[in-house]
Amino acid sequence: MVHLVYCDNKGKKGERVLDKINSGTKTMVVRGAAGRKIPHSRVFEGETIYFMEKGTAEISAYATIKSVQNYIKLADEEISKILNENQDKLNLTDKQKERWHKKCLCLVDFEGVQQIKPPLPFDHQGNMDDWLIIEQIGDVVVGTSIPYNYEKSRF
Repeated sequence: MVHLVYCDNKGKKGERVLDKINSGTKTMVVRGAAGRKIPHSRVFEGETIYFMEKGTAEISAYATIKSVQNYIKLADEEISKILNENQDKLNLTDKQKERWHKKCLCLVDFEGVQQIKPPLPFDHQGNMDDWLIIEQIGDVVVGTSIPYNYEKSRF
């Protein structure tokens, strides 16, 4: 499986999440919720993770997943501890720390970021989440896309 992650296009001082990934100052992404939600327990070491910026229709970078940490039923202190222990890789703003202060967390460490030149044109379909699990990247690229199947995103 491969993963496509939407990155926030807002950051302090104009620095966007994708800028941090491309520069190497961010080597881990986090997703969290009150209960288990994609990608929790559905992303694995060695898989490929693709990145695109919210508000664009371009898949512009990819990397290899190095490690994954999944947590459930965390207490507030545990959430803060986990985010703080991984801050050097996550490079979160205070606002992002608040956003991801959730009882269920999935932290995905990646390496070997490569730019996609030219970027791949993303074929957006209705109701897509900010993390897609697909067979291959061509499944969501204009010209080769297939209807998005939510079966891979269910627990």
